[in-house]
Amino acid sequence: MSLKDSKGEVIFVGAGPGDPELITVKGSRALERADRVIYAGSLVNPELLGICRKGTPVHDSAHLTLEEVVTLMTEGTMRGETIVRLHTGDPSMYGAVKEQFDYLDKQNIAYSVIPGVSSVFAAAAAIRQEFTLPGISQTLILTRLAGRTPVPEREALSKLAKHQASMAIFLSVQDMGSVVEALLEGGYPASTPIAVISKASWPEEEIILGTLETIEEKVKQAGVRKQAQILVGDFLDPANGYARSKLYDPTFTHEYRQGSKP
Repeated sequence: MSLKDSKGEVIFVGAGPGDPELITVKGSRALERADRVIYAGSLVNPELLGICRKGTPVHDSAHLTLEEVVTLMTEGTMRGETIVRLHTGDPSMYGAVKEQFDYLDKQNIAYSVIPGVSSVFAAAAAIRQEFTLPGISQTLILTRLAGRTPVPEREALSKLAKHQASMAIFLSVQDMGSVVEALLEGGYPASTPIAVISKASWPEEEIILGTLETIEEKVKQAGVRKQAQILVGDFLDPANGYARSKLYDPTFTHEYRQGSKP
């Protein structure tokens, strides 16, 4: 049987930020019917594997190369298996999925994607904040510091900071000093509020609040070195207030309601 004739498929599933109840219903159903699961063991909550049928083979991709992952996919789909590739958060954010898609396309292996709840939204939920407050910010920038994976120069954190928008910074808490330095260089005042949420939605979730002036020392004292979202911007503490939403303003007319006079 050729790969083109294979009846198997690969389903990329977003596992959510950590809480096993934050996987989507559709993602959970995919795990229930999976014949094989390849999961990002360094980040995905292992409790999610309990959704699978008893005896379902599981493979921790933290120990595998791309070539080993796609070999498992090829061998499984050749046997007609439904394979779930379980990624942390949402697969489209730092999920290294494009290289997997390209391989599957070349091999004519069917695949689909089920989105998941990103840790950035779990972090906002943990501190009960809204990124897009009217009059404060209507833009959310998702980014990271350069590390062993480089960042294009045009996307340097200091350049993005010039927009003064709400910002969520992934994969960077291990170098808070450089994060703070870049944000200050970009124009954020030292008094700008910032939050670091470690393992958002997990039982061991930890929230560290401060300003650009104080956060580095607070993170150091807490010993947080990975699996943390950094959120920065005036949306965290709008000192001068924010505007009400037009959608619910009694004076605002829209398709579903006639507004009253101010």
